[in-house]
Amino acid sequence: MPGGRPDAASALWLVHISKSQQSLPPGKPQPFTLCPEGAARFVAPTGKGTTLDFAAAPCDRPLQGPTRAAMDLIRGTLMTYCVGLVLDAGMVFASDSRTNAGVDHVSSFRKMKVFEREGDRVIVILSSGNLSMTQSAVNQLENQARRTDGGPNIWNAQSLFEIAGLLGDCLRQVRQRDVSHLSQSNVDASASFILGGQVQGERQRLFLIYNEGNFIEATTETPFFQIGETKYGRPIIDRVVKPTTDLVEAAKCLLVSFDSTMRSNISVGMPIDLLGYRNGSLRAGMPRRILENDPYFSMIHTQWGEGLRSVFAKLPDPDWDFAQL
Repeated sequence: MPGGRPDAASALWLVHISKSQQSLPPGKPQPFTLCPEGAARFVAPTGKGTTLDFAAAPCDRPLQGPTRAAMDLIRGTLMTYCVGLVLDAGMVFASDSRTNAGVDHVSSFRKMKVFEREGDRVIVILSSGNLSMTQSAVNQLENQARRTDGGPNIWNAQSLFEIAGLLGDCLRQVRQRDVSHLSQSNVDASASFILGGQVQGERQRLFLIYNEGNFIEATTETPFFQIGETKYGRPIIDRVVKPTTDLVEAAKCLLVSFDSTMRSNISVGMPIDLLGYRNGSLRAGMPRRILENDPYFSMIHTQWGEGLRSVFAKLPDPDWDFAQL
C-alpha cells in the first residue's frame, strides 16, 4: 500500500503506539505500508533500518500533539454504534458489541440492557463511551431497584421520563466519583445512553441521555437517536425512516446503517444486537444477535453495495466542460 501521512481531511491518522502513546510528529510525513496482520496495522521506516508500529485511528478533528481520538481508540472509548427508533408500530433498538480495538486486542461487550416486567413495563438501555462509566451507571440503577426503602427506581417509576432522570442521576454520581481519577491518566470518561420503552398507562418514549446526565426526547420529526460513531449510518435512516415505517423495514434499515458504518470505520464491529418492541404490548420482543457469518446480513452487505454502484452508474454525467473549470 503506497502512501504517506494522511492529510487533514482524512478520517484516518497514523498514531505511534509506544509506551508514551505519542502521536506522529506534525509536519514530518512518513511513508507507510499495510501490514499482513490487517487493515488497522501499519509500519513506517525510521530511516535507521528499523520500523515503528502504527495503528489507524478514526479521527474527525486535526492531529495536534498526542491525538486524543487515537488514545481513546486504544482505550476502547470510541468503539460503538447504537441506534433507537420510535415508530407508530413500535420501537427498534440496535447496538454493536466492539469495545476495545487496539493494535492486538479486540473485546466484545453487550451494550444493550433490557428490563422487563411483562404487562407493566419494558425498558431498553443502549450505552456508548467509557465502558467502566456506563457499566457503573447501569449497575447503580439496578442497585436502586433492589432497595426496599421505597425510594424511586425503575420498577416503581410512573413514566419513562422519570426513569431517564434516574439513569442521568446515576451517571452524574459515577462521573463525580471517577472522572478526576481517570483524567490523571488522560482517559476519556465520556458516556451517553439511549433509553426507550413503555410504561403501562403512557405512550412509548425514547430519550437520549448526554454525558452530563441531562436528556432530550425523540419527536415525530426526529423519531430516532444515535450514539457513538453516528455519521456514516445516519444518511440511510434520514432517507428511509418515518413514524409510519413498519418494524421489519425499520430493522432492515438499521442493518444497512450498521453495514455502512462498519464499511467506513474499523472501530465498529460485529456482533450486532437487535431488538424489536411492538407498541402497547408491554413485552420485549425476542432479541437477535447477528454474527459475522449471518446469511441475511451478508446478503444486505453484498446487495446494498452492488445496488449503490448500479444506481451510481445509471446517473447521467454532468454536461460541464471541465477544461473550463
